[in-house]
Amino acid sequence: MQLKIMDDLMVSEPVEKKEEGLLNAFIDTISGIFTPLLGVLAASGTLKGLLALAVAAGWIMTGHGTYQILFAASDALFFFFPLALGYTAGMKFKGNPFVTMAIGGALVHPAMIAAFNASHTADHAALTFLGMPVTFMNYASSVMPIIFAAWASCKLEFIFNKLAPDTLRNFLTPLLCLMVTVPLTFLVIGPLATTVSQFLAHGYELLYMISPVIAGLIMGACWQIFVIFGLHWGFVPIVLNNIAVVGSDSMTPLLVPAVLAQAGAALGVFLVTKDYKLKVTSGPAFISGILGITGPAIYGVNLPKKRPFIFGCIAGAIGGAIIGYFQVRDYSFALPSILIVPQIIPPTGIDITLWVFVFASCLSIVLAILLTVLFGQVNGKNVVSKEVVLHTPEK
Repeated sequence: MQLKIMDDLMVSEPVEKKEEGLLNAFIDTISGIFTPLLGVLAASGTLKGLLALAVAAGWIMTGHGTYQILFAASDALFFFFPLALGYTAGMKFKGNPFVTMAIGGALVHPAMIAAFNASHTADHAALTFLGMPVTFMNYASSVMPIIFAAWASCKLEFIFNKLAPDTLRNFLTPLLCLMVTVPLTFLVIGPLATTVSQFLAHGYELLYMISPVIAGLIMGACWQIFVIFGLHWGFVPIVLNNIAVVGSDSMTPLLVPAVLAQAGAALGVFLVTKDYKLKVTSGPAFISGILGITGPAIYGVNLPKKRPFIFGCIAGAIGGAIIGYFQVRDYSFALPSILIVPQIIPPTGIDITLWVFVFASCLSIVLAILLTVLFGQVNGKNVVSKEVVLHTPEK
């Protein structure tokens, strides 16, 4: 007896084994690390976005206990991201995930957060490790530092396991990994990321003076890349200083198209994908993305698929260039999202800059959707209907 079942099979045209490049290896690594977190990442991002919307609409006050509890629920994963990523990165790199999780915990330990905050005060005393100065950065919500640290720890773990006696291996190897990797992370990654982010921030200031259009083009295209590598923190002091000294800021409006375009690309994936799991992930990713939380869209949808992420950067660049051309500014600090609209209104009242901002933001979303739908190759392979024959014993 034969049972014939019509099954959608993914068939490539033609079937060729391609040599894996560095970009593919990097994206495969990121995807493998984030896949276990996609569900809770999407849930946290959506809750965080909805909570921000509720505050903007005046439905809830930030000082209320209801807000604080829900904010803690929505922000916990993002704040302690290095800890969660430490575990999944340890699994991906085939090391001890609890060691790499402990390394991630060290990056966001309250003592280290306090040291980072103290480093911005005028009379702070520089901390050292074995006589070497430590440059602190804010590792909360960061991604790449813990991934690099976990990779290094897993490599060291392999070496230490070979050197350590069998009877002491379970204790000695984790001890050595923690003693070497945690200081190495603070001594190397912190200064490197801080230097690069400051260089980028000063480069933006110079570029905006020369050409706001080019500045908008570059920031719109590259902002989400800066976020992935944790290089965006160097821009925050510029934004705060501009608002404090000048009363307005030119940078944040340029970033909004970059954020919304990634959300639009995720929506494009949602519209065309035949993968149920990807559709379930990309839908909420769009909602949280337009509210300013792009983690689910980037790590769960766009970056693993590559083309949607690239199209999001392209659409963000176009929107940023338009906003730069009209020199749109915001007049109080806000995170780049659709909720920034009230901050764009000048003290003198609504003018053309507000409408340009709205147009450019919407254009970024639409362009990202269209590019992803038309050229995204979201499913990667042609879907054909193929007959699957199951043989069952004759009665």
